[in-house]
Amino acid sequence: MRHEITLKINGDLYELSVEPWKTLNQVLREELNLTGTKLGCGTGDCGACTVIVDGHTVVSCLTLAVEMDGKEILTVEGLAPSGQELHPIQQAFIEKGAIQCGFCTPGMELSALYLLKNNPRPSENEIREALSGNLCRCTGYTKIVEAIEAASKKRKTRTPKSKRSK
Repeated sequence: MRHEITLKINGDLYELSVEPWKTLNQVLREELNLTGTKLGCGTGDCGACTVIVDGHTVVSCLTLAVEMDGKEILTVEGLAPSGQELHPIQQAFIEKGAIQCGFCTPGMELSALYLLKNNPRPSENEIREALSGNLCRCTGYTKIVEAIEAASKKRKTRTPKSKRSK
């Protein structure tokens, strides 16, 4: 039995009919083609699937889509909705060399956005603690921490605005 749900994703409204066992990650990737949100471990341990739901980080691989009915969701695609200008966090990741394979990057960037929204000037230890739910196999975290520190200093760590309603 399918369930009708409405989601506001990156400022766009979506009305969907989903199976009750589908995760938010599956719906984002398979039904809405928002493939920036990755599926890593599938057990909520790696953080690759992190999105922001109603202002809080959520691992989308463990979250049922039907539970998200009426919620506002931000994915990595929503960080730079116009496609013309990168979000300051994304720019800092590039400038500091915080991206290697890139698989963890969407979850890291959304975790960084959540951190900086709630703590605009975090210490290195606070950044490392905020990233504790996100695993990276490539960088050793130093460059990721440096990127978040750089983004925090720019003070333009804005929350993305919606682009339009569907």
